[in-house]
Amino acid sequence: MGLSGQALTDAGLTLMNWQMIGMLIGGILWGILGDRKGRVSVLFGSILLYSLANLANAFVTDLTTYAILRLVAGIGLAGELGAGITLVSETMTQKHRGYGTMVVVSFGVLGAVAANLVARNGDIFSGFLNRIFGSTFSNWQVAYIIGGILGLFLLALRAGAYESHMYKSLESEPTSKGNFFRLFSEKKRLMKYIYCIAIGVPIWYMIGILIALSKDICAEKGITNVNTGNAVMFFYIGTSFGDFMSGYLSQVFKSRKKIIVFYLIITIIAVPIYLYVQNISPELFYWICAFLGFAAGFWAVFVTIASEQFGTNIRSTVTTTVPNFVRGSLVLLTFMLTFFHKSLGMDLVTSCLLVGIFSIGVSAWAIRRMDETYHKELNYAEMM
Repeated sequence: MGLSGQALTDAGLTLMNWQMIGMLIGGILWGILGDRKGRVSVLFGSILLYSLANLANAFVTDLTTYAILRLVAGIGLAGELGAGITLVSETMTQKHRGYGTMVVVSFGVLGAVAANLVARNGDIFSGFLNRIFGSTFSNWQVAYIIGGILGLFLLALRAGAYESHMYKSLESEPTSKGNFFRLFSEKKRLMKYIYCIAIGVPIWYMIGILIALSKDICAEKGITNVNTGNAVMFFYIGTSFGDFMSGYLSQVFKSRKKIIVFYLIITIIAVPIYLYVQNISPELFYWICAFLGFAAGFWAVFVTIASEQFGTNIRSTVTTTVPNFVRGSLVLLTFMLTFFHKSLGMDLVTSCLLVGIFSIGVSAWAIRRMDETYHKELNYAEMM
């Protein structure tokens, strides 16, 4: 679209914010529907919406349309993870459900790796797409088209998914289901919900601030020829491994909380290394991105904790909204970064560090106050 320099950075942050706003809206919408209409229906609806939005995104020609479609895609993207984790938590045994969420999350984040590979090798696919649509596509357009097609393919694979037995046993009960606002009606329940959200804030600080601005951060540190797509790819390779290990370790040590604390300690080590190592090759920087990604790899345990904290009648609402409120926290983090960097005139690296201290501090505060949920019985309704 002809953007470069600071205009390109600002546009990227704006588009990310629109997508995060969409995920906030979608998180509430799909979460409520998951508790009222079933987990499987949310899986189908959310996948269809984000797949169509991604296909449409390949044909944008202006920033406004781009932003609208990222909003719509965000709404769609908000539903799948929460519904999937809820289904896994409710259909697997107490002993093994941590392994289930581990597999879902660790393989899911590899989509970002695939996106970078497709975008970098768009010529391989463009000839095939040219025969279908009758026009030539840039690599970024190819990435959106392939992403949309893969989403529709995923939808076909999900056709055999069956509803949670816990949810089905609750259908005939007169219990309030999916009442989002009841989460705020009691202080203890509200604080538990806030703790669930706060735990995951450092993850999206690392993704949405540090990695999204990797090229600008590197420019300030004297590291040249850094490709943001490669930074994203290496970060998510590390995240995939980190998610696999965090889920596995939470089962081995029979504790979700201890593993979160362990990963926060790794984050405290990884962030300064990422921000302050100077004059290194791009290749070495990408490996630091992978280490940062590993530190962010407690997403699997984080969403498992959220799913295990609440009863069946509100579980989908919580499990779907919590990750999306975490993603939505990027709007606040971006505002803080802009305030430090532009309003107070601090350099970008220092501004990022201050936002990181806030993110990690909030997470540490929350995990200290949460109950352990490993091996918790989930077949119950929340008294609302």
